[in-house]
Amino acid sequence: MKKQHVFLSEFDLHLFMEGTHYRTWEKLGAHPARVNGRKGTRFAVWAPNAEKVSIIGDFNNWNESSDQMVNRGASGIWEGFVEGVGPGALYKYAISSRFNAYRVEKADPYAFASEIRPQTASVVWSLEGYEWKDEKWMSYRKDRHNLSAPLTIYEVHLGSWMRTGDYGEKWLTYRELAEKLTAYCTEMGFTHVEFLPVTEHPLDASWGYQTVGYFAPTSRFGTPQDFMYLVDMLHQYDIGVILDWVPAHFPTDQHGLAFFDGTHLYEHADPRQREHRDWGTFIFNYGRTEVANFLLSNALFWLEKYHIDGLRVDAVASMLYLDYSRTEGEWIPNPYGGRENLEAISFLKRFNELVYKEHPDTVTMAEESTAWPMVSKPTYLGGLGFGMKWNMGWMHDTLNYMSKEPVHRKYHHSGLTFSLLYAFHENFILPFSHDEVVHGKGSIIGKMPGDEWQKFANLRLLYGYMYCHPGKKLLFMGNEFGQVAEWNHDTSLDWWILEFKIHKGLQRWTRDLNHFIRETPALFELDHDPAGFEWIDCNDSQQSVLSFLRRGTDERELLACVCNFTPVPRHNYQVGVPILGYWQEILNSDAEIYGGSGQGNFGGVTAEKAPAHGRDYSVKITLPPLGIVVFRPTRSSGDDSYPSGAQGQKE
Repeated sequence: MKKQHVFLSEFDLHLFMEGTHYRTWEKLGAHPARVNGRKGTRFAVWAPNAEKVSIIGDFNNWNESSDQMVNRGASGIWEGFVEGVGPGALYKYAISSRFNAYRVEKADPYAFASEIRPQTASVVWSLEGYEWKDEKWMSYRKDRHNLSAPLTIYEVHLGSWMRTGDYGEKWLTYRELAEKLTAYCTEMGFTHVEFLPVTEHPLDASWGYQTVGYFAPTSRFGTPQDFMYLVDMLHQYDIGVILDWVPAHFPTDQHGLAFFDGTHLYEHADPRQREHRDWGTFIFNYGRTEVANFLLSNALFWLEKYHIDGLRVDAVASMLYLDYSRTEGEWIPNPYGGRENLEAISFLKRFNELVYKEHPDTVTMAEESTAWPMVSKPTYLGGLGFGMKWNMGWMHDTLNYMSKEPVHRKYHHSGLTFSLLYAFHENFILPFSHDEVVHGKGSIIGKMPGDEWQKFANLRLLYGYMYCHPGKKLLFMGNEFGQVAEWNHDTSLDWWILEFKIHKGLQRWTRDLNHFIRETPALFELDHDPAGFEWIDCNDSQQSVLSFLRRGTDERELLACVCNFTPVPRHNYQVGVPILGYWQEILNSDAEIYGGSGQGNFGGVTAEKAPAHGRDYSVKITLPPLGIVVFRPTRSSGDDSYPSGAQGQKE
């Protein structure tokens, strides 16, 4: 056996065992190094219940006798150095457990790169050498992630956004995506992209949500530096990057984290705490300091090494509740007899505190589908500390309403208005995500009732209503142009349907909404403040019409939004407004350029002293069929300011 060297200091080991070594990727894993003038790679892995650990790879014919590792005692860390090994070498750890004569070959939990599936070895890699060119973005991105900034997110699965080849069988590489995706998002006006998990995963059909390599961008599309190039290019064009991050569970593949050293190291031993039966995965043991440290370090890793701007945490509800998707007797209560997972709650708070302490210019987002309180409130107030939360209730209620035939919608009017009862309880994102277009749910356009014209009119109306509703916005790829087929991770989006005018019109409407919202403070400055929204009339259920005001921090920033959820045009429809004078029509989803019928208000309407909806003034407008129209008041000659208050008017 070769004599081995050690590299981790006693202080490193202390911090690791304490659970406060937040940059463990710098110490564990594989790192090209030079020792006594000899080039090679140093390795380190946590396997406290191992009897023996060896480094095996293509450099030693996978012989576990060649390069055995040194045990660092109570820390459970094993170290070793292999001369002559450099970037590109394949390796694993051969682990012999102290229990049950268990022996297994494991991929490196801290590997920076992996073999492409179905192969499972880790790859020695250096993350050095890439020259970032996104200094401008990094200097001002803090202004893009506060609650008063516009945020429109394009959710993307890299393997199926667009493909090449005669039969669409080839993925785009990270570098090809950098060119095409950046150009598309720039044209469409999205402020951010959100990638479904890019961390290495063995099964395409998991879409990345069953992660094995938490520190490795998937090799399907290129090298780590290629992924850096993709992020860098998006930043250079003023587009932020959010990663879908999955600390809720991990797959049971033998080469992964499961039963790592012959014991349940990363997961709980008791199956009532260990297994997500719905997903066939294991649950992290958040109460174990080294496991929590692994995940917290991983969060910082993506923010620091890849300049990621935000982390969207998947399946938070499954972390919060011990009885999540379990029946009586299948779960263990917490020490106080409750169903709350106290260890997971503590972990999530630590995660948010750490991210915002180390990188206050980034953002964290929770996919949380229950009524858990204060998800997006600071931990010092008793919250979980997330920056924002997906509004799953709004999504479900709104899609349920829109799926109704218009003649029946008057009986379900509260399905639209209910969201404003809680719209400001959290810092909400309004999501139409990948989850709504899979598993037999069909496409977004397929959920709309009526013939083809009505389906597209309904969807334009839905997006207009969404963009005018308080909250930040998220659309899954394909939703923006009316992808007809349900999303399939194995094929490209159906870009060819943009040859049809009605799809092209919807895409143009989405583009215009994105650009409009970025230029209109009334639609983003007070997204999370009740002062930014005011009903004009939420009770016209008989005609299925909603009307409301949106406001910015400057009282001059004021919009009136009116939605007609029926295919019946409504002429001379009276709407109460707070200001006399001319109201310019600035958005109309029924415009012919979007595929509509072209009905509207000829550029605008004039408010008169005619009381309506509790206001002294009103306008009479044409409401197009299945359409939304948005008006902005223009200053009258000699006016110095707009008045404040619902009834105000400078005489």
